[in-house]
Amino acid sequence: MIEAGSNGGHARPDFGDVRAEFAALVSACGVFDLADRARIAVTGKDRVRWLNGMVSNKIRDLGDGSGVYAFVLNPQGRILADLYAYNQGESLLLETEQSQLENLLTIFKRYIIMDDVRLENMDQQLAAIGIAGPKSRAVLRSAGLELPELAPLQFVDLPWRDSKVTVVMNDNPGVTCFELWLSPPQREVAWEALLQAGAAPVGATALELLRVASGVPRYGQDIRERDLPQETEQERALHFSKGCYIGQEIVERIRSRGAVHRKFSGFIVEGPLPPAGAKIQAEEKDVGEITSAASLPLATGELAVALGYVRREASEKPLNAGAAKLTLSSLPFSLVFNH
Repeated sequence: MIEAGSNGGHARPDFGDVRAEFAALVSACGVFDLADRARIAVTGKDRVRWLNGMVSNKIRDLGDGSGVYAFVLNPQGRILADLYAYNQGESLLLETEQSQLENLLTIFKRYIIMDDVRLENMDQQLAAIGIAGPKSRAVLRSAGLELPELAPLQFVDLPWRDSKVTVVMNDNPGVTCFELWLSPPQREVAWEALLQAGAAPVGATALELLRVASGVPRYGQDIRERDLPQETEQERALHFSKGCYIGQEIVERIRSRGAVHRKFSGFIVEGPLPPAGAKIQAEEKDVGEITSAASLPLATGELAVALGYVRREASEKPLNAGAAKLTLSSLPFSLVFNH
């Protein structure tokens, strides 16, 4: 069962076997609560123009039923938050982590001056469940949700059990992943239906392993206010010809002058798993830092990996973090998903 309580911010449980939960996510199908995600409805006739000037990706041409990933920057180009923005026709829906919600609303309200824009926290109206793994689409079909083909961040409203469910195709680069948005009373019913259709319940620990394996940075951990947008390697969050927005001048200056000095990267780890914050060294000089690390329980054995930043000129040199040897890897980690 899903944890009882409100839809706001409680930790997702573990279900007793992290190895089996992680295996479900990468090889079969896992279902998980998304109560740690927050959603904000943006309404009013100025909503598109206003949000287009607030975030780093293009909102103005966003079609109905589709979304984008974006940063919220300060005037110096530093990253204050990240979010997904979806066009629901008569409104925009923003999704971010609960931990960012209060700060994001504070920033946004500061910039609503003469605009016809209203913001509403949707925690009490919307609940969400995630489902991930190569068998996700088949499990949804078995539960009575027949999906059309969806591109990443596209969504569709489907009738289900005398009600409506919105199914969103996630943009996880490692596995097929969907979100189900539904009314809070539907959440428990949908959870049980997905379990009966063959999904395995998955908790926070296995989901964190999947995040690291997929190379998806988390704001506050892998993306911090001190990081520049291009350093994060999240070009999907940037649109270089959309026109003015807060921080745009710095992003454009970096683009026109060439690559930044550091880049967000993946590492295969040999030796003790380095903690977040550990310095990466090359030839005994600090050249980067670890931001996330995990030991992934694969069928073939444990695979130690890390995420972090490294200076570009050091990427060809032997790297270490303490006693651990690091080997640069593309993201997502192919050893996890190519089997």
